[in-house]
Amino acid sequence: MKMVDVGDKPKTERVAVATARLRMLPATRERILAGQVEKGDVLAAARIAGIMAAKRTPDFVPLCHPIALAGVDVTLTPVDEGLEVRVRVKTVDRTGVEMEALTAACAAALTVYDMCKSVDRGMVIEAVQLDHKSGGRSGTWEREPG
Repeated sequence: MKMVDVGDKPKTERVAVATARLRMLPATRERILAGQVEKGDVLAAARIAGIMAAKRTPDFVPLCHPIALAGVDVTLTPVDEGLEVRVRVKTVDRTGVEMEALTAACAAALTVYDMCKSVDRGMVIEAVQLDHKSGGRSGTWEREPG
């Protein structure tokens, strides 16, 4: 195993978007949206957890390069069966931010689970995926709808 040498690559703008879904009981989603969860503001905590996770990704993913992040945006949106987490990460660096976006989406989803598990242990975190990446030698990639 080795960490890939990116020292000769030019610094370019790179963006990655990752998503995750949480399936939960309708009552759980309503409690989250109404701010009626005992531990506090679930959406705010999940956003902060996502940002923190993006910044600390190399601590969890062994061969991931430390990257100077220019921005991390974490949004949680109600959907029919629960919540969707969407993370957009941007940098100007020598390697992409796909792992940071995916790690942030997972951390945000896990934070929702942690804060709500006392009322809904059956929540499911699913469909963690990269939806977009741009920049670098390989250019732009978009997940096909469906």
